[in-house]
Amino acid sequence: MIKIVTDSTAYLPEEIVQRYGIHVIPLNVLFGNRIYKEGLDLSYEQFYQKLAQAKNLPTTSQPAVGEFYDLYSELTRDGSEVISIHISSKISGTIDSALMACKELPDALISVVDSLSTAIGLELMVIAAAEAVSAGQSRAEVVAMLERMARETRLFFVVDTLEYLQKGGRIGGAAALVGTLLNVKPILCFKDGRIEALEKVRTKRKAVNRLLDVMVEEIGSDEPVRVAIGHAMAPEEGQALLERARSRLNCTASYLAQIGPVIGTHAGPGALGMAACTERVIQGE
Repeated sequence: MIKIVTDSTAYLPEEIVQRYGIHVIPLNVLFGNRIYKEGLDLSYEQFYQKLAQAKNLPTTSQPAVGEFYDLYSELTRDGSEVISIHISSKISGTIDSALMACKELPDALISVVDSLSTAIGLELMVIAAAEAVSAGQSRAEVVAMLERMARETRLFFVVDTLEYLQKGGRIGGAAALVGTLLNVKPILCFKDGRIEALEKVRTKRKAVNRLLDVMVEEIGSDEPVRVAIGHAMAPEEGQALLERARSRLNCTASYLAQIGPVIGTHAGPGALGMAACTERVIQGE
């Protein structure tokens, strides 16, 4: 048997978690000296309320090595294999914690996969992996698919302000935009696991329009594709973007996710994102 592990930044629908028996290990959000485990100790609504009221921005941290060790030990005790898919190693130490735990379990059959992404990009990968395992694919086959997806999944997002990314230290190649953006809404992307600036647009509405245009330009309107939309406390904007994506792309599956505390700490409220991966990449055609 193969078991799937991911982390809380995948923001998976609970129905998907239950259907495939996916194991989710939480990252941490720290308000001052108080540590909250994402998805367990703090609802998304409570988090954004605290974020709005906080004098100092919260910080985030990866799970401890011991948490991975305990979970991997439990899952592999009966001889099961594990595929563990996580937030990009370029923006989090989560992969490091997972790999260190693996070293303490030398006989366990565990594959740790760097998504080079997070949130909705990670969500697409985890769901594809769960479906592939359910269809009877081997660990090697599923890992090969995930490595293709890590290279080829497109993830673009728009933030209301770069303040949160800047203060959280996750701004990457978008740092050059800081100080130049009075009323400009940047379109950001993940490139090789890092956050990079794609374009500058004057308003959020135009930025979201351009985000969708760029995705269509990258993928084409006819190519069968899986799409995920993420929003940080902007459900109506998220739903509207999802419907527009469905109308302009050949979607074989589509998902809408609320972005939770860990990514919300860095992206800020109002952020909107879109991830897509073609069926050709997923199926290895």
